[in-house]
Amino acid sequence: MFETISEQRLHGGVQGFYRHHSETCGGPMRFAVYQPPQAADGPCPVLYFLAGLTCTEETATIKAGAQRLAAELGLVLVMPDTSPRNTGFEGATGDWEFGEGAGFYLDATQAPWSSRFRMHSYVVRELPELIAARFPVDASRSGICGHSMGGLGALVIALRHPSRYRSVSAFAPIVAPSQVPWGHKALPHYLGDNRDSWAEYDPCELVRQQTFPGTILIDQGEADGFLETQLKPELFDQACAEADQSLLLRRHAGYDHSYWFIGSFIDDHLRHHAAALGLS
Repeated sequence: MFETISEQRLHGGVQGFYRHHSETCGGPMRFAVYQPPQAADGPCPVLYFLAGLTCTEETATIKAGAQRLAAELGLVLVMPDTSPRNTGFEGATGDWEFGEGAGFYLDATQAPWSSRFRMHSYVVRELPELIAARFPVDASRSGICGHSMGGLGALVIALRHPSRYRSVSAFAPIVAPSQVPWGHKALPHYLGDNRDSWAEYDPCELVRQQTFPGTILIDQGEADGFLETQLKPELFDQACAEADQSLLLRRHAGYDHSYWFIGSFIDDHLRHHAAALGLS
């Protein structure tokens, strides 16, 4: 099952919203795709943007303001939802830090979450296969980006699958879920109490085992209310230094955790990806 929910013209291209049945997540999933004008003439590089806690496929699509420059660069944008929906699992709704809207881009191993919450495999395998089959993308030129929980997902996915992505960046990512309250809350439910399994989804742990063949770009607002308790970018900075991973960590005075922050620096991220994907 594949359904076009809506399509509109935008900056000479097409912004669409879609729904399909996901075998990986065991039910319907929604995602957004922006096709730049150049896509009418042939396949274009693709950038996946993973949103954060409470968000959907609409959040970054509507709020980030990425399409204008993507249209100039010739870059396809893909924004998936952050988790399965309408699962019926007890505890899956009503808590913005866990469950639906908070899939943490991992493959759960604990019941009942393991039957539906498989966002890592969905983003890495099923969704790109669907995108390549139905949209004019050059899958060999793929990048990945994300915000907060989505930044965590982008870093984990790029570090675990470096051959699939030529570029990675993040806005205010959770870089050490094993060491912060958001991770302490979600990871035991999804993965159990064995911290070895947590390390598989922890950028600080992963980068020490496998570096990314390129510079990782991270932007962090210094007025972010989650900076000291949940994000802790200094931990990833240290881990990258120890692993000899190229990292550009930029801190911005006065900026918070919102999409106003993302909108202020999204062009820098698109150009970062465009350069790695051969567009500039």
